[in-house]
Order: sequence, then structure tokens, then C-alpha cells
Amino acid sequence: MGGVERPDLGEVPETALWTLWHRAVEARRPDAVLHDPKAVELVGRIDFPFEERFGRRAAVAQLQALRAACFDREVADFLARNPRGTVVCLGEGLETQAWRVDNGRARWISVDLPETAALRERLLPPDARHRIVVCSATDPRWMDEVDPAQGVLISTQGLLMYLRPPEVRGLIAACAERFPGATFVLDAVPRWFSARAVQGKLRDKYYKAPAMPFGMDAGERGKLATAHPAVTDVREVYPEGGRGIVRALLPLAAHVNGRPSVVALRFAKKRESAEGSGTSAAARTS
Repeated sequence: MGGVERPDLGEVPETALWTLWHRAVEARRPDAVLHDPKAVELVGRIDFPFEERFGRRAAVAQLQALRAACFDREVADFLARNPRGTVVCLGEGLETQAWRVDNGRARWISVDLPETAALRERLLPPDARHRIVVCSATDPRWMDEVDPAQGVLISTQGLLMYLRPPEVRGLIAACAERFPGATFVLDAVPRWFSARAVQGKLRDKYYKAPAMPFGMDAGERGKLATAHPAVTDVREVYPEGGRGIVRALLPLAAHVNGRPSVVALRFAKKRESAEGSGTSAAARTS
């Protein structure tokens, strides 16, 4: 402890501190798989017993960093194609992605609930290109704040597992309807993991995870195409690199259905959607 900001967050909002801590733990390593000096800085500014509350496990920290790197690659690719595009981060918490991949021209919108948004505003004040919208991710009001003219990428890192399955489908459908041509990036925990969290059994000596009603095995990602006819592409974004035992196991884990996954969806433009309305969901997935 020793920081100047003392957060008081509820069970799910507190996960923003959990992910921040593990990114910082990884970033402090000389052989880090994710360089995130902003996360290290924030941990130093927050008065919270991070290690006592969450532990310090190198493998967990590396896996969280690799997950963040998957999202970074998708955002970096989007900005390469749409340098003045808008990146919308739903349930962003204290994610510091904008400090890792920002190109100096894009616009960033962070959408979060009041207590988390207030903490982010104090620690990471908005500016002309970085805005904070206080709103639930499932409330379509945030969509009115997005200018789609230069392209849109919607990131839901660490969010959807805390929603109910109908809410997940509803959010994807609403985004597909509102933002033709956009990219939607999500991550999902496997079904067994979701079930244990809902039962309150996802815990160790440090931490008990909140309930996670939405779970999806990696092989089920094609079902996401059924959320809306405009979902024209579904592809997994698999972790790259890694260190030590994690690096050795990643190729093997790719064959395990019950594993966490990061998935990128593409929404058709209006004309594509009309022309492809008769295409089957299976044919639209990969």
C-alpha cells in the first residue's frame, strides 16, 4: 500500500483492480510478455492491499497479460486500417490499453458503471481524445456518444462473463444493428469455469471470483453468429509468445475445448448484410 487513491468497489467492479494488479506484476519482469508501465504506475498510486488480496502468481499474471495482448493486436490492426477510428471499451475498469497501442489520432471511449468510472476519471483523467461515459454496457445510451464515421471497434475485455447469456446476445445484436462494419472483440470463460464461479467455488486462499453467468467453450464460438444476421465473421484471436511452461503449453491448449478464448466478430456493412441474409450461420464462421 502507500498510494494516494483508496478505492471502495463492489464485488464485480473490484475485478478492475485484480486485472490491473496482474498486468503490473507481469510488466515488472525484465522478460515481460506485455510492457505496461502505466499499470505499474497506477498500482503505486492506489492504496490497496493488492498482494494480500489477490496473491502474486507468475503464471496467472502472464496469462492475464497474454489475454490483454490479444486485444492489443486487434486494436492495433484496427487503427492501422482506421487511424482516426473510435475504440469503445465497455466495462473498461482500469485497463491501460490506450497507453500501449494509441496512435495519437484515434478516439477512445470508456464506458463503465458510476463507481468504476469515477475511479478511472480520478486516476486516468479524460482529455480531448479520451472520454469516459457513465453508463451500463447493456444500456444503449452509450451508443449515442459514438461517432462511427471513421470506423468503430468495440472491446469487451473482461466483461461478458459477468452478464447473463441473453444480455450477451442482446449486446452483440444491438452493436451489429447500430454500427455496421464495426469489429467487436470479446473474451469468454469456458462453461466449467462459469459454473464454478456461479456456485461460489472459484476461489483460492487469496480471492473468491464473482459469479460469471456467461460461459462459452472455445468450440462454440460459431454460435455467436446467430446473435444477429450482420455478424459475418467469427474468428478466434489466439495468444502468441509466452514464457516458460506457459509458452510450452499454449500449442497444446489450442486443442482443448474447455479453455478461455478471445474472439473477434465482424459486422457487415448494410449492403453486405442485405446480400448475405440467406447465408447460414455455419458458413459465416471460421
